Amino acid sequence: MTDTTSPPIIVVTGANGLVGARTCAALVERGATVRAVVRRPGTAPRLDGVEERVGEFFDESFAAEVVEGATAVVTTVHPMGSDRATQQRIGVDGTPVVARAASAAGVERLVHISTGAVYDRSPEAGDVDEASALVADDADDYSVTKRDTDAALAEVDGLTRVLVRPPAILGAGETSVWNSLRPAAIREHEQARHAVPQQSFAWVHLDDLAAFVADVATGRIAAGTDPEQGPVEGGCTPVNVAAGPATVRDYVETVTTAVGVEPVWDDQPAWTGRLLATRAQRWGWTPSVTLEDALAEIATGLRD
Repeated sequence: MTDTTSPPIIVVTGANGLVGARTCAALVERGATVRAVVRRPGTAPRLDGVEERVGEFFDESFAAEVVEGATAVVTTVHPMGSDRATQQRIGVDGTPVVARAASAAGVERLVHISTGAVYDRSPEAGDVDEASALVADDADDYSVTKRDTDAALAEVDGLTRVLVRPPAILGAGETSVWNSLRPAAIREHEQARHAVPQQSFAWVHLDDLAAFVADVATGRIAAGTDPEQGPVEGGCTPVNVAAGPATVRDYVETVTTAVGVEPVWDDQPAWTGRLLATRAQRWGWTPSVTLEDALAEIATGLRD
């Protein structure tokens, strides 16, 4: 049981990553003590309330040590862009190691950063919620291994598991796919400028995502029996976290204008639905960053 007289102790894997670091900050803001798991010494966020722990979260002995006495675990690591075998080893096979250690140690909650890419978003898919069809086995490596990681965590009993599924995560950072890495590719390579303008661009801002994860991990969002009201206690509950509607044109024109190149518009079928976040909103989450502000942040960062 949680000691309500002491601050919650939250383990965050990948604490030096884009999502992990911002989540650590959001947890500290909520009064939590954070055990920041990183692979290299000196890379955890330097914040009061953050304790750096160096090791591999998928090492059974290290996992057991780092989760001892913790209230919750937040897992953020997936080697996106790596080969299929690496994504399988670290994501699908590795993430359940720390989950099982948490269960054995009596940790109450595990919050896993999944992705909206686990859903089938083919042109005919329409709007997508937590009950929608997942990708098939012939989808890209990232989508399939994230899907399979979710499935593996669903098999770990003994603690409340929440699968947070964000779409494109906008937010400043050197490792940010959408603010830094994708714009660099668009600047340098003509092929990266090709896009279907009417395709839906599901997105969420990093700050809003981290706030939601921190609220779930610290128990501000109470568990119960109805997944539409909060995490299912002792169960595994997926929840989409996405902001308002946008199109690929919105994003690509922002980037191409900022870096001084022209977009190349393709005419082909594309997904035009929405990633619905109705469940998260029923849990009390409301995104605070507007599309205008998120895109302005991208443009300003690229011009600077």
